[in-house]
Amino acid sequence: MSYRIGLGYDVHKLAEGETLWLGGILIPHDKGLVAHSDGDVLLHAICDALLGAAKLRDIGYHFPDTSSEFKNIDSKVLLAETYRLVTEKGFHLVNLDATISAQRPKLKDFIPKMEETISSVLKVDVEAVNIKATTTEKLGFEGREEGISAQAVVLIEKIG
Repeated sequence: MSYRIGLGYDVHKLAEGETLWLGGILIPHDKGLVAHSDGDVLLHAICDALLGAAKLRDIGYHFPDTSSEFKNIDSKVLLAETYRLVTEKGFHLVNLDATISAQRPKLKDFIPKMEETISSVLKVDVEAVNIKATTTEKLGFEGREEGISAQAVVLIEKIG
C-alpha cells in the first residue's frame, strides 16, 4: 500500500454585501468572503490538500481565478472535480482533518452539516471527514474580522 499526505491552506477577505460559504453550506452572517468563486476557504484548502497529496499541483493551476469559467462557481463543483483527478491517478481518500479560523460567526452548530456535505461530494463515509473551528483570540486578520482562513490535511491511499 502507498499512502500520501497533503496540506492545504486558503484565505479570503471578509466584506459586507458578500455571502459566506463554508464547507459547502451557506452560513448566515453580516459579511461574506470576497473571491472569484464562491470563496469557500474550507473547500479550497481541502482541494489543495488533495491535489498536493496526489502531486497534481494546486487549485490555482486547475481552476485559475483569471478564467471566466470559474467566476462565482460553487466550490463543491471544484471539490468534486479535484477528487475526480485524484481518483484518476488511482488514489482514494482515507481521511481529512481541517480547521477554519474565524473570530465570527461561531461555527460549531454548522460543522455536522459541513462534514455531511463534504463526505457527500467526495462519496466517502462521514467518519472520514473531521472539521474544527477556532478563533484567534482577536489576534491577526481573522481576529480583527478582516478575513477567514482554513487549513486541511488529507491522507490518501493508492488503490491496488
